[in-house]
Amino acid sequence: MPETLFDDAGAEAARGQEPLAVRMRPRTLDEVVGQRHLLGRGSPLRRLVEDDAPMSVFLWGPPGTGKTTLATVVSRVTQRRFVELSAVNAGVKDVRAVVDEARRRMGMHGTRTLLFVDEVHRFNKTQQDALLPAVENRWVSFIGATTENPFFSVVSPLLSRSLLLSLESLDEDDVRALVDRALTDERGLDGRYALSPEGADHLVRLAGGDGRRSLTYLEAAALVAGPALRPPPPSDDASGAVSSGAEPVTITAEHVERAVDRHAVRYDRSGDQHYDVVSAFIKSMRGSDPDAALHYLARMIEAGEDPRFIARRVVVHASEDVGMADPTALQTAVAAAQAVELIGMPEARINLAQAVIHISLAPKSNAVISAIDAATADVRAGRTGSVPAHLRDGHYRGAAELGHGKGYRYAHDFPGGVAPQQHAPDDLVDREYYRPTQHGAERRFSEVLQRIKGVLRGGGRRD
Repeated sequence: MPETLFDDAGAEAARGQEPLAVRMRPRTLDEVVGQRHLLGRGSPLRRLVEDDAPMSVFLWGPPGTGKTTLATVVSRVTQRRFVELSAVNAGVKDVRAVVDEARRRMGMHGTRTLLFVDEVHRFNKTQQDALLPAVENRWVSFIGATTENPFFSVVSPLLSRSLLLSLESLDEDDVRALVDRALTDERGLDGRYALSPEGADHLVRLAGGDGRRSLTYLEAAALVAGPALRPPPPSDDASGAVSSGAEPVTITAEHVERAVDRHAVRYDRSGDQHYDVVSAFIKSMRGSDPDAALHYLARMIEAGEDPRFIARRVVVHASEDVGMADPTALQTAVAAAQAVELIGMPEARINLAQAVIHISLAPKSNAVISAIDAATADVRAGRTGSVPAHLRDGHYRGAAELGHGKGYRYAHDFPGGVAPQQHAPDDLVDREYYRPTQHGAERRFSEVLQRIKGVLRGGGRRD
């Protein structure tokens, strides 16, 4: 009996030393926060778990989205032997040893093994090939976790034999749910701490959609806030009133700041600060001030602004403020937006910064937005007119009898690829929407446009 008590006490002490994020790992699929597209009724992952079927799965997503958690939950729910390898320090020998042991246990006891490989993208081709027989013959149920695109980091034979599931960053509600559970759950802080609204907002921003990070920061902030007494069970006092025990220690935004060493940026994504900072960001790029633009970029990133929102503003202003003065600015901006989706934060901040610097230093022109706005204004005012007959579609039956396409001049049959003919409706033939500046590459486009107009006007008005 004493030996058993000692073992139980030791296990309890060991659990108490585990990080909060480990202690709060879900025990069932229903406890998992986020990833609703993977865990809903009838979803592939839930069917695989509930049917206890052999599986090979790649979990692809940003850090802290629940890849290890899902693998652990699957092993518990299906009652399989769980073996975890880290691709950082495991080699071919380790993989083969796990596979051999899995085959032996299956043959002798019918016990199935779930092999979880974290950071599987770090395995080289030989190491990944060592997994193929086990996956193909289902000697193990394999789950590989990766933060990098498997189509670039995993060999095709292994990927084709596995189900690829994409995980998404947790949204703010998901992170708040995780934090709230950790504050009250007996495995977590057990009601001994409370989180102020400002502290919660700052913690959620700092988490950046990473559930593990949010719990790590919460645990650190609790240490900064000071020790909390475990509240005793409720009891009746002499007057008959019920005593709830010790009051919880409140974790404030200042505690979170000190714990994480990150100042709480004053930035309300639905208030004035949001619009003021975004406005200053845009105007700094337009004003060719890369240092100021980078400051506001950093301010938005540190405050937890959605990087996709930032990327959209950069793409818009590559055309609105630079346009044809430097056509490559749009290419850089679009590439940065794609990098946000492909790579994610925090690395994509570098790509955003490059695009911001490019737009800030590029020659400026608002000729593109002025052109489309002027054209739109004419259309809204009813200035449309009929499409000239020679430009109308002449491919359908009877079109020729209507004169559609008659007299059309094929541009490639003329010198320079420009045919002298009218393209705009008669009512708009003299309208000029695009008026290039003399800035950057637009100076050259201005000269080209004048030459083209000279040729086009040589065709005269078609009555």
